[in-house]
Parts: sequence; structure tokens; C-alpha cells
Amino acid sequence: MNLPANLKYTKEHEWVRIEGDVAYVGITDFAQKELGDIVYVDIDSADKDVSKDEVFGTVEAVKTVSDLFSPLSGTVLEVNPKLNDAPETVNSDPYGDGWMIKMSVGNQTELEGLLSAEAYGELVGA
Repeated sequence: MNLPANLKYTKEHEWVRIEGDVAYVGITDFAQKELGDIVYVDIDSADKDVSKDEVFGTVEAVKTVSDLFSPLSGTVLEVNPKLNDAPETVNSDPYGDGWMIKMSVGNQTELEGLLSAEAYGELVGA
């Protein structure tokens, strides 16, 4: 299982990449494998403030729909436009082109509550 060490993770299977005051958020390799073929990503939270653990969208696979939970509080700055035409990018490149939102980091102390790659790997049995 692919768990980049430079990312932080949540128990709800989101990953976070911090670049200055901005966080990129997506779902983990584990999550996309569990969901199967992703056919639609529905995120309508652009330019909205979200709180930690608040639902910011959904991802739809062939057999199920799953909520996406914000790992941090902040403002959604951008939704990945590639996912409109190619939601399967989440399956093929979950940590790269398959990112879902870019958001401001509203509270730096919330970063401390995120999991390391090692801790997330233990959570999912990797």
C-alpha cells in the first residue's frame, strides 16, 4: 500500500499535504481501493468555510457513495477541476493529480491531531 511519509492522514481516510498556509486534501490509496472504481466526485464547497470533520463533498463509486470529511478547519480555495471529466484519476493517482480540494489552514494546531503515515498504516493494517 502506498503511504507517502510526507503526508498526514485522518482516521476517515483522507490525506493532507501542507504547502505553507495551504493544504491539499484527497482520499488515501486504501480508501480508493476499498471504494473501487470512482465514477463521480461531488464537491460544492468552493469558497466556503468548513470545520474540521465537516462533510465537504462526496465520492461515488460503482457500488457506493462515501462522504468526504475535512481534516482541518479553513476555507476551500479550489476544487480539482480535473475530477469533473476524469473522476477515475482518484483511483490512478490518489496522492497526485487525484487531489480533491485545496484549502486554507485556519488553525495550525489542528495539524497536530493528524496521523503520520506509520500511524495510519497501523490503523488500516498495512
